[in-house]
Amino acid sequence: MDTLLTADVAANAPRFRRKSSTYVDAIHDLPAREELAPAQLYSTESGRLFHSGRIAIATVGLPARGKTSFVSTASAKSVLWRQKILKKCREDIYHFLNHENGQIAIYDAVNPTASGRRSLAKEFAKHDVETLFIESACTDERIIEENYVGWESEDAVKHYLARMSAKIPHFETMEEQELNYIKAGTSRDEDSYKTDANLSDQGRLYAEKMGRVLLQHREKERQALKTRGGPDIPLKPLRVWTSTRRRTVETADWLYEQGYSVRQRTQLSQLNPGVCEKMSERRIRAEMPEEVAKHEADPYHHRYPRAESYHDLAVRLEPIILELERQQDDLLIIAHESVLRVLYGYLMACNAADIPSLSFPRNEIIEIIPASYNNEATSIPVLDLPPEIIPSSPEDLEIPVPPSEGPSGSATPMVLGTPRISPKSGTPRITTTAPNDGQLSP
Repeated sequence: MDTLLTADVAANAPRFRRKSSTYVDAIHDLPAREELAPAQLYSTESGRLFHSGRIAIATVGLPARGKTSFVSTASAKSVLWRQKILKKCREDIYHFLNHENGQIAIYDAVNPTASGRRSLAKEFAKHDVETLFIESACTDERIIEENYVGWESEDAVKHYLARMSAKIPHFETMEEQELNYIKAGTSRDEDSYKTDANLSDQGRLYAEKMGRVLLQHREKERQALKTRGGPDIPLKPLRVWTSTRRRTVETADWLYEQGYSVRQRTQLSQLNPGVCEKMSERRIRAEMPEEVAKHEADPYHHRYPRAESYHDLAVRLEPIILELERQQDDLLIIAHESVLRVLYGYLMACNAADIPSLSFPRNEIIEIIPASYNNEATSIPVLDLPPEIIPSSPEDLEIPVPPSEGPSGSATPMVLGTPRISPKSGTPRITTTAPNDGQLSP
């Protein structure tokens, strides 16, 4: 019902909105509370997301960082000309938002200084437009150079140096706490959340062993079904879902080579750690005691600065869960432990408050078998793994987004599959696994 509300009705119906999906994510239920999360993630008849108003996305970043920009010399005439162009751009944005039922407009520029960004946000605010800055950063010179492919070498160098010299002395990276901003970019640090690194040799060995164990288990289950008097029928097809990160994709490569269907799903990416990435628990407690207190009070809904909460992750996974419920084949999900926590919590009807502390050892595949009233979860051991890649699952606060990978780089599995209880049944099973590479990955 609330998905059909118009913006006007919603604005005048706070009690009705309280009953909408602003706080409960349709995956893990909690008792009703007075305070509400601000996000209402469903569209309205007006075509707008009424909760968020109108938004101007303003780009930030130096040239050759994956964004376009306008560059001019510093003469008085060129500055005046540039200001007229920028004013006309803003007028176009206001017209689009006010008269064309627009909600999101993109203001593409370098926006190099903090003072300029503050002024821009104030200017948009006068027109009741919220500003979101997105900074595009890159420290990898190889990627920057790729933006000049096709240029004559000498011309490319001259052009590059001219643009850099004009902007670098005046550029200030986003640090304004009062503004809304996202930093996007690349890193050469393989331990970084932003890095999309390849699976290590040890990770590939783990992936093959995990695949062999799973296939052997499926055949063993088929033989057990025959022993109990069931029909001698082929196994259900096995489908594999991974995130789009390389480590999870490569964890599924061995199964793909055996002829199994593998599909990448963007929604299966891990929880975004925000500013807490690679920070120790001691540092987090010392620098952000208020955030730690909020997290300990509500680890499911709390999000660290610039991060996602488990609630956010559950909302992101809703389409995956809807599709999962319709699966007729056996399904293997290879994903980060934070994703497995949400999926397991949904399938096994866990309380939302318990989701962040669920543990998934990396030397086990979790198998979930649907039943009439309660799903059944069992573990399939993956034996003879090197001890360094199977540390115990970390507690939630020790690393706000705990890595699911050991030194090898592959991912932890979960399977949805066929029940054992009835020789005549044929319900699909879910098996899950997580990457095992020691770094924050899928």
